[in-house]
Amino acid sequence: MLRPTLALCFVLALQLLSAQGAPLPTNEEGYDLIRRLHLRYGFEGFTAPAADLNLRPASRGDLVRLAKTYLELHGSEMSTVDRYRLQGFFDDNNEWLSLPSLTETDDGDRAPFWIGDDFATASEESPLYRVSKRAPIFGTFYQTPSFLYQYNQKDFYLRVNPIVDARYGQMTDDEQAYLFNRRGLRLRAGFDDRLFLHFEILETQFGAPNYIRNFYRRIGSLPNAGLVKDNLKIDFAKIKRGYDYLNGAGYLSADVTRHVGVRLGYGQHFIGYGERSLFLSDFSNNYPFLEINWRIWKLHYRNLFAELTSGPQDVPGGDTLLPKKFLVAHHLSINIGKRLSVGLFEAVVLNRDNGFELAYINPIILYRTVEGSVGSPDNVVIGLTAAYQLPFRTEVYGQFILDEFKYNELFVEKRGWWANKWAYQIGARHVDAFGIDQLDLVAERNVARPYIFSHEGSSSYTHFAMPLAHPLGANFEENLIGFDYRPLPRLNLYARAYLIEQGEGSDGIVVGENPNQSSDLRNATYGNEIGQGVHYSNTIIQLRAGYELRPNLWLEGEYFTRNKDSDQDARDLETTLINLGIRWNVARRPEAF
Repeated sequence: MLRPTLALCFVLALQLLSAQGAPLPTNEEGYDLIRRLHLRYGFEGFTAPAADLNLRPASRGDLVRLAKTYLELHGSEMSTVDRYRLQGFFDDNNEWLSLPSLTETDDGDRAPFWIGDDFATASEESPLYRVSKRAPIFGTFYQTPSFLYQYNQKDFYLRVNPIVDARYGQMTDDEQAYLFNRRGLRLRAGFDDRLFLHFEILETQFGAPNYIRNFYRRIGSLPNAGLVKDNLKIDFAKIKRGYDYLNGAGYLSADVTRHVGVRLGYGQHFIGYGERSLFLSDFSNNYPFLEINWRIWKLHYRNLFAELTSGPQDVPGGDTLLPKKFLVAHHLSINIGKRLSVGLFEAVVLNRDNGFELAYINPIILYRTVEGSVGSPDNVVIGLTAAYQLPFRTEVYGQFILDEFKYNELFVEKRGWWANKWAYQIGARHVDAFGIDQLDLVAERNVARPYIFSHEGSSSYTHFAMPLAHPLGANFEENLIGFDYRPLPRLNLYARAYLIEQGEGSDGIVVGENPNQSSDLRNATYGNEIGQGVHYSNTIIQLRAGYELRPNLWLEGEYFTRNKDSDQDARDLETTLINLGIRWNVARRPEAF
């Protein structure tokens, strides 16, 4: 099986370790800040970023170096809001403040800086290191603004925070109220300046909107969740049938050499510059993985080996082992000049009764050749991604991914052959729109052919029955626009609008929107078009306002509306939700699909 192989590789790597640090989780707000600074200022003054902004999770230390560089080069021209957000980012990652900026060490090498001993205690000497204005509670808690508890000593540091995300609201024309109640604990630590740990445990009660309840009934899983108890009742909150689930994540990170890093963990990944990803997203449940990063010059090569679950929970109580499958992926990115980044992605999902296919351990060879050498039984996808920074604080980006195709069918005859399976994304971001500081815009289009990500048997591009890429699966067109606006340092306004066209199957007819359904069950070999089946249009609008009461403690209000208009009237579904909440030490996840 894969797990012993992962553990053995990681133990062997520990013999030569230096340090890079625990990663920043995939959806944390620090990524939005770094991306904004990149669009605002580019890479003028240094050769290349310390972190690949296309790949998440990324090292906290690398992101701190990049943030320090922007402050050093452009701090005098930054707005009050940017400087406030930057200081908050430094507070949240204060063990890494002793690392030098890129201008101090930049030689065109993308490798992480090779740190010395006692870097966490040395960070206390940085002018960016802040202590709490008030005396620590009981002399122990909140010594610094961002952490309930922290500890620094030679060869060891520790950061501990509680997590709270509590929302309550009303839904029109629904049998129950809306409730989201998540509590947990998050900690990270470093040992001997060599081994780094990130750990979190989360308990959630969820009174979901009707469209998510429908998703659960259809798929048998919830986004970002594993084993779910679906009989939760809370009378005082007017929850008649809610969900209760426990989930966690954890990583062990280290560097084998200055240019090669290893991470063993249980969590998620996101690949891409967009709001959505057609390669790998954080929509599904966590999974165990081994990640290897190779970085030199302007190149970043990432290998990912992961164990997935073939289907959803189908046994009440969860007392039966669920069937497994495996994901092997790699991504190679390169910076070309200071404006263009290009990446190549390849992944294979395989299913074996006797465990992992050892032929896929090779981290360099193209997986398509391996798949052919073992008889072509597996699901292979390949893709290209790119981002180009235009003048005037604008970036265009895109992805293109192929599952299967035949040249004559795709480019010559164009008869809608079922196995012409591709998807693309194109988008643009613009910061400080119309000359208004902190008004950042995004527009994106995602299109996926029927049957992409599906496969014969159980080797679909899914985990726990949820798509590993775009939440909609396949057979869709999606357009989204949105803005983020911070008129004040503590006030954040967020808006997104989604326009979706998709086709669904019915009465045993498989039209290609659900990757869990085998492509062998397809309704037709030719004549397949995007939106086939029972067509529907879906309009989603999400508006959110948040105010930061104290570091990482947000008071938020949200308005959400979703209107699904199907060719079959019985499938029409309207959702309107208004809620208020408190969020502490955790970021919001996108929920629109």
